Amino acid sequence: MKIIPFPDRSEWPDLLARPVQSTQQIEAAVAPILAQVRAGGDAALVELAKKFDRIDLSVKGLEVPLDELDAAEAQLSDELKAAIQQAYLNIWTFHERQKQPIEKIETMPGVTCWRRSVGIEKVGLYIPGGTAPLFSTVLMLGVPAQLAGCREVVLCTPSNHPAIYFAAKLVGITKVFRIGGAQAIAAMAYGTESIPQVYKIFGPGNQYVTSAKMLVAKEGIAIDMPAGPSEVAVYADDSAVPAFVAADLLSQAEHGADSQVLLVSTSKRLVELVNLALPTQLGRLSRHDLATKALENSKAILVDTQADAIDLLNAYAAEHLILSIENAETVAEQIVNAGSIFLGNYTPESAGDYASGTNHTLPTNGFARAYSGVSLDSFVKKITVQHITPAGLQALGPVVEAMAEAESLDAHKRAVSLRLASLAEANPA
Repeated sequence: MKIIPFPDRSEWPDLLARPVQSTQQIEAAVAPILAQVRAGGDAALVELAKKFDRIDLSVKGLEVPLDELDAAEAQLSDELKAAIQQAYLNIWTFHERQKQPIEKIETMPGVTCWRRSVGIEKVGLYIPGGTAPLFSTVLMLGVPAQLAGCREVVLCTPSNHPAIYFAAKLVGITKVFRIGGAQAIAAMAYGTESIPQVYKIFGPGNQYVTSAKMLVAKEGIAIDMPAGPSEVAVYADDSAVPAFVAADLLSQAEHGADSQVLLVSTSKRLVELVNLALPTQLGRLSRHDLATKALENSKAILVDTQADAIDLLNAYAAEHLILSIENAETVAEQIVNAGSIFLGNYTPESAGDYASGTNHTLPTNGFARAYSGVSLDSFVKKITVQHITPAGLQALGPVVEAMAEAESLDAHKRAVSLRLASLAEANPA
């Protein structure tokens, strides 16, 4: 990693910039794919699968049959099935506690307001193919969809890994389609002869998938967030274990060449020891080439004080933030921009990626400044309800009349005034 000692704050924006391609260039490539699927439906998906994935879906079919989903379990080891089931239980436990009971609130006598959560009826989940079978993401998206009570859950993935199919069955998904890339986003956004249109699309992907999600969002299809290439920031001091820090940096670097890792520290010694540990661990990775390319985009930044480190991390707004420092929990309270935070030497980011219980679908590319990670709330709508009694309207009505009149909205005022007059006639003083 390139070590950058004590940069001036004016240099931070350039140092913290993500290695991304031109948005216009990517959109120019993605827009025709969306248009092709919208116009051509299933036939377009078959053509695009041949072009990009080299798969003939006219033979295999777009949808994975139920017997193929059922057969996936037998192809997995007992150890892996047990691990997936334990992760499912932990994710379920954490997300189930996010349910909120209905609370009726009387804002003034006779005026009662509340809200209720309703599962989004139709949701689409996208699982990338790429170089890793992300069956963990099936759990991360499928469990909250299951808890929310979404009526229809569609899964699109170009991967045929049995663990993906096993996880899909575990979370109750019965419609799985062999579609990948921007065309999968288009299929779920617009619907085709085989794939139902959904109301909200979830799931990570490369910059083309992210661009497709952003483009369909402009057309009224909701998305979870602009989740792009994975990233991690590690803030470490002399209490950190250099080998652990190096392992955490590499665990994100191996996602892909466009991933970014950032090390922040007040300790030059710690940074140097991490840099020494990286080559040894890197040489043992099966995804050595991808991790090496990601490290080329990565930096180790030395800062003078912990206050500077906190400001730098809040400016970066990392998807994953690891605090390998003595006062980790105290510092965590001062972090306002991050997707998910990991405290101490024994809380690797990998735990959150797979099985601790928190969700790993998180905002990247600085979007943690305004977006949260996926949660149960991501799969529900909050519908407000109110009920006003006659006495309540008599108390509230004049307030509404005065405000409506001041805004010159006479019909708004009249809707209240007619009712107040009716109550006055029915109950003369």
